[in-house]
Amino acid sequence: MARAAPKPRFARQPPEVRRQALVDATIECLKLYGHEGLSIRTISAQAGVSVGLINHHFPNKDELVAAAYRHINSELVAGMQAAVARAGRSPQARLRALLEAWFSAPSLDADALAVWVVFWGLYRHSRLIQRVHRETYQGYVSLLRGILAELLPPPRGPASRAGRRSAGGGNGAPVDLRLAAIGFTALLDGLWLEWCLEPRPAEAVELCEAWVAHLVRRSAATATR
Repeated sequence: MARAAPKPRFARQPPEVRRQALVDATIECLKLYGHEGLSIRTISAQAGVSVGLINHHFPNKDELVAAAYRHINSELVAGMQAAVARAGRSPQARLRALLEAWFSAPSLDADALAVWVVFWGLYRHSRLIQRVHRETYQGYVSLLRGILAELLPPPRGPASRAGRRSAGGGNGAPVDLRLAAIGFTALLDGLWLEWCLEPRPAEAVELCEAWVAHLVRRSAATATR
């Protein structure tokens, strides 16, 4: 009987598949070991590849970490976009779907928090992380801005020509949708930090819906003046 040929230690894979496997291994190392998981040797052991193979696909560790940061951000936004799309056309249902996606696994998880803490720690010193953050953050804010735009009253008068929604700011001033989305982002992020440690997602969704409902009421009151 002919003997089976020995299997190669590492199966040949397309470059994009191998790169994604290395990104996944990096994220897993950060979950397991925190900042110490950024070691190339640790990542290579997790991925089951040589250090040389990592260097072949990424010119340096910073590029690999930035790719991991881009991936985790993109996956987060894509998950929320998919949840909103599945919710149908009702603005209220779309808001609820977004909130439930944000305050559930894999986003609401202590391991996910450990990964984000490392990325935030790198932000100050890494131009690559700063650049990726700017790129991906805009997609997040745009998604929230679109949700708020669906819920607020239609623009009227000079405020609409200025590209703003007539909404209840101080003294009846119109609300800038971009700033409203940033404020909503801050609320979501703050609650996410709190609830990653002690998950109570139903309460988080309720708090966010109340915040948006208050904004909508104030907007409607201003629009009728």
